[in-house]
Amino acid sequence: MAKKNVHVVPKGNQWAVKKEGNQRATSIHNRKQDAEKRGRQEAEKEGSELIIHKKDGTIQDKESHGNDPNPPRDRKP
Repeated sequence: MAKKNVHVVPKGNQWAVKKEGNQRATSIHNRKQDAEKRGRQEAEKEGSELIIHKKDGTIQDKESHGNDPNPPRDRKP
């Protein structure tokens, strides 16, 4: 079974956690912070990547929660 990346995306005035390829959101939150927390849990469970989007839909950040064969050399502060 392929691992599905998890996205935190804007949905109107709320934030949705969606697994890649799914039509429906896994969960919907009023605060982005809450959606990121839930998305992180889902990505860890799946062993996949968490992709956090900005309000305009562009990618803000990515976090790998799987076994990355080429991990980044730099670390976030």
